[in-house]
Amino acid sequence: MTTPPRLTCEVIKLILHHPFRLSTGVSTTRTAHWLRLENEQGWGEGTIPPYYNISDEEMGALWEYKSRSREPFPDTPDQILSWVGDQGPAPARAALDLALHDRIGKRNELPLYEVLNLPAPTPFVTAFTIAIAEPEKMAMMAIEHPEFPIIKLKLGSDDDVGRVAAVRNARPDVQIYLDANAGWKPDQAVRLIRELESFNIELIEQPVADNDIEGMGYVQSQTDIPIVADESLKSMGTLEELARSGVQGINLKIMKLGGVRPTLELLRRGRELGLKIMLGCMTETSLGVTAMSHLASMADWIDLDAPLLIANDPFKGVSYDQSLVTLPDRQGIGVDRRTVSK
Repeated sequence: MTTPPRLTCEVIKLILHHPFRLSTGVSTTRTAHWLRLENEQGWGEGTIPPYYNISDEEMGALWEYKSRSREPFPDTPDQILSWVGDQGPAPARAALDLALHDRIGKRNELPLYEVLNLPAPTPFVTAFTIAIAEPEKMAMMAIEHPEFPIIKLKLGSDDDVGRVAAVRNARPDVQIYLDANAGWKPDQAVRLIRELESFNIELIEQPVADNDIEGMGYVQSQTDIPIVADESLKSMGTLEELARSGVQGINLKIMKLGGVRPTLELLRRGRELGLKIMLGCMTETSLGVTAMSHLASMADWIDLDAPLLIANDPFKGVSYDQSLVTLPDRQGIGVDRRTVSK
């Protein structure tokens, strides 16, 4: 008799509603990986943008190795980090971490936030992301979505000031987050921010290169607008460096950090260091976003709009009522397959 695989992975091609342009390039699709434990005990997701330079083969190698292992699945959350280990790419470890947490929640008939001993998240407001485009097009996108009181603008190209000015003129009511995705040099960032300060900006994510933590601190020293580290935040070590540099906030993402357990550890340490917390996501499905939503009670800023950017999200998890996000009342992560009408 053939032994069924302990893990199976299905590759899903996500189609975006609109081309998504960042400082790193333009995407119209994204590849997601749906990981399932044997007998559908738990589901996880591993999805990462191309600019992280992580191949499907690298992620698949970890899953294949873990599938061959006969080590029992963890029965308590505290066992998950050691079971997953520290080898392999972060999004591959994240998929394992999520699937194992989902399994424990389902076995104990608990939602993920209770598995993690966190407060129950109340409905929360998410930012809505507008990718880089001509200023007039970005302004029109902002006008077309009056239901969102918070808009995040992707920058890192020419005429960034013009883009922000156009959106602020179109939506004087909206809170604006900016995200340069490491698209500026430190001196350039300071110069641009001085021009942008008049537009009442709430925060600025990752103005400079991910490995330039000193540059991140320099930019923060030149403005009162919170500088929030995203790509620079990779581990507990980089968290400590970022705190010493003086930045005011960090953006946590399950896929880049290797799962909900390491994300929660970094969140708690960030709080101890006096940093503000943003919960973010990649362009991923409702599976990953719903998992992160279980941490919503712990955040200062939330940017969990990825399912709204995807035309063919295969999962049903968090629900969106305009900008208000509500967690499903289900066990584990709380995600089901979405019924697709033919």
